[in-house]
Amino acid sequence: MTLHAPETLLITLTGKDRPGVTSALFSTLALSGVEVLDIEQIVLRRRLVLGLLVTAPRDWKKLRDAIENAAAALEMHVEVSRGTGDNRARKEGRSHVTIIGTPLKATAMAAIAGRIADSGANIDRIERMARYPVTAIDLHVSGVDTDRLRSQLAAEAARHDVDVAVQSANLLRRGMRLIVMDVDSTLIQGEVIEMIAAHAGHEQAVARITESAMRGELDFEESLRARVALLAGVPASALDEVYDAIVLAPGARTMVRTLKRLGYRFAIVSGGFSQITDRLAEDLGIHFARANELEIVDGRLTGRIVGDVVDRAGKARALREFAALSGMTEKSVIAIGDGANDLDMLNAAGLGVAYNAKAIVQRAADTAVNVPYLDTIMYLLGISREEVEAADAEAGIITPAPPV
Repeated sequence: MTLHAPETLLITLTGKDRPGVTSALFSTLALSGVEVLDIEQIVLRRRLVLGLLVTAPRDWKKLRDAIENAAAALEMHVEVSRGTGDNRARKEGRSHVTIIGTPLKATAMAAIAGRIADSGANIDRIERMARYPVTAIDLHVSGVDTDRLRSQLAAEAARHDVDVAVQSANLLRRGMRLIVMDVDSTLIQGEVIEMIAAHAGHEQAVARITESAMRGELDFEESLRARVALLAGVPASALDEVYDAIVLAPGARTMVRTLKRLGYRFAIVSGGFSQITDRLAEDLGIHFARANELEIVDGRLTGRIVGDVVDRAGKARALREFAALSGMTEKSVIAIGDGANDLDMLNAAGLGVAYNAKAIVQRAADTAVNVPYLDTIMYLLGISREEVEAADAEAGIITPAPPV
């Protein structure tokens, strides 16, 4: 026996938003006993667009006339079209495509949407995640493999100077519960070792070695020991001055505060120094911390490190240890970093995010974020700025209003 797709009515209502519009429409539909199959509603500048898919009754024209009369009473425009089938998204290749721009121009959206269409995929839904200080849009896409879509959109992202994150639309996106972050140039602005080196008169020399190491041109442990040697003789009290001068990445406190409300756990894993990172962890309420320990003798730095170096492999080991301590698998971890020594950590995580990272890291990571706001990571997790601000307001935290 051949099953035929049911007849359906697509109702599109547009006009000035006001209380009672949705209620009036459903009251009219209720008289015909139709089933609701799908519904979408958005409001832009107080203009309502409501799309509704329902089963078609035997006398569908009578229902159409009733809907048109209801719309006229509301001083709104309505279109009713008959067809067949539901509005189910294709099951295969379901992805979330998050686009972040400052600004987000129509040319970028056109290019990305065009490339999605060229791949054979379909955009099933579009949601705004943020409008200030960045514009973030989440596209629900189906019909093409996630990895293939990610590679195809990477070129458009670079060409139009926007960030495009492509993730598989599965439960892991909602279930990730451990964030593991690099510290220098990720959680904080700048490099701690360079700030300490300024007290020894070697800031520029250390900065040159750091930059080369972060690009992957030097062995990290070798470069670290060479830089730390230049710190010999610096008073331990200088570490307090360095800590007091640290500036967090914009949005860092917001991200940690918000995700901790949702049950997330946090870890920082650094090629820097425990004398700084332990204090950062305590200040921010971070659960785990791993870093190198500077040797101090008679109140001064010796230019040596105590114990093993936390290098590229060490960061990945720490991620796995912290995941195990939290009762999670590595796939439930989000790792964030910017340098070559973060690569193993990013690859070990379920989602590796290159944050304002070197080119070698951006090419290897699952996704890249190149705006100077760490809390944009939350948009990749399906958390909107409006939700963040509402939660802060309930806690008595006032968010500055965006420019009009």
